[in-house]
Amino acid sequence: MFYQVLKYILLGPLLRLLFRPRIEGLEHVPEEGAAIIAGNHLSFADHFVMPAIVPRRVTFLAKAEYFTGPGLKGRLTAAFFHAVGQIPVDRSGGRASRAAISSGLSVLRKGRLLGIYPEGTRSHDGRLYKGRTGVASMAIQAGVPVVPCAMIGTFEAQPTGRRLPRARRITIRFGAPLEFSRYAGMADERTALRAVTDEIMYAILTLSGQEYVDTYAGEAKAEAQAQARAHGRRGHGNGHTG
Repeated sequence: MFYQVLKYILLGPLLRLLFRPRIEGLEHVPEEGAAIIAGNHLSFADHFVMPAIVPRRVTFLAKAEYFTGPGLKGRLTAAFFHAVGQIPVDRSGGRASRAAISSGLSVLRKGRLLGIYPEGTRSHDGRLYKGRTGVASMAIQAGVPVVPCAMIGTFEAQPTGRRLPRARRITIRFGAPLEFSRYAGMADERTALRAVTDEIMYAILTLSGQEYVDTYAGEAKAEAQAQARAHGRRGHGNGHTG
């Protein structure tokens, strides 16, 4: 009930007014049955804009940090994500990754749409980063199609670190579904998982037109932050020696 009220009465109309989304290829999203929508991830707004325009409900695997934030803001964010049926995912790897895949498969086996960002985290600079193979594992095990999706303009509207989005027009572009039945029974083979993931990421790249970086987004973001800290220390030191 809350999801429907939010989508059609509260948040949905506001997002359409703010972003005036141009929708392309919506016919590629199946009207029924299980499927994965795999998209690039440029902005916190992505979690809300794309589900608002897809006629069917989309359940996202969302990072666990959205459910564990401190203070009033953290509690409100967690309550919101729980209310709209999003699933917290621990991104620490190993057993946590297997639990995330299990959660995604549970959604798919109920015949629902699962939304996932293969990059694993938001792009800090607007480029498209290497995909993690969880999406491939779920697609192969569940035997479902993957619909590639590109968000265009949301990075400019609300880049990482910006609390409130700017009003600007965005584009949401869906591609033809990808099917991977030829990999049936190969969900434990690393080469198959990487091949499927790379095919999905190439489809997203074709739709988005982004620059591609063959590095995981989390690693690139950590390196950029380390460089910024080092530059800050050098600048601070220079300030004292002048």
